[in-house]
Amino acid sequence: MSVLLLRLAGPLQSWGSSSRFARRGTDIAPTKSGVIGLLAAAKGIRRTEPLTELLGLEFGVRLDQPGQILRDFQTARSLDGRHSAPLTYRFYLSDAVFLAAVSGDPELLYGLAEALGRPQFPLYLGRRSCPPVGPISLGVHDGTLDKTLTEWPWLAAEWYRKKAARTVRLEIIRDSRPGEPVHETVPDEPVSFDPAHRQHTWRSVLRRHVDVTNDLAERAGVAEHDPLSLLGG
Repeated sequence: MSVLLLRLAGPLQSWGSSSRFARRGTDIAPTKSGVIGLLAAAKGIRRTEPLTELLGLEFGVRLDQPGQILRDFQTARSLDGRHSAPLTYRFYLSDAVFLAAVSGDPELLYGLAEALGRPQFPLYLGRRSCPPVGPISLGVHDGTLDKTLTEWPWLAAEWYRKKAARTVRLEIIRDSRPGEPVHETVPDEPVSFDPAHRQHTWRSVLRRHVDVTNDLAERAGVAEHDPLSLLGG
């Protein structure tokens, strides 16, 4: 089994699975629909074209640096200034870093990795106003999606790691497989991105956690505190 790993990082990200009208929210982690859309853009698949080869990919994401929720609002007026549109509220994740993974046919994954290096359409992290920072593809690797998300080195920024504890617990959210428990269902399984007939269906997800070691904690003076150490032997 092969896995394509993605580093999703940028000043702003926004991954909405239930945005409506004047309120455009964001989930706490990249959505499957958003990541499939990013891969489709890299491959040059237009919105009106079928997503057939991408629909069978298994998806998971690790929250390496969750970021903070940022709220913005926008106003709009007609050209003559006589009419105002309703205020729109848009939510973003600021300074977030995620490790995303898709698993499937190796030939398809290698093609996607190559396309991410030379994308046909601009890539963005959920919305057009959210460009990525640095290369997205971390390459194709042998192993299961679970194993890769668990063992891959922590991707958080150095400044973030220096402030963290010696051991950090990270959340992993992935597709739930048949026979596994379902922790949540979310409406972000893409069917079509056609603007005239956009379709999504429900996806069952499983949440779990993994502990990672933070090698920068002790160097930054954030070593584990032992309140009894001053009492001596």
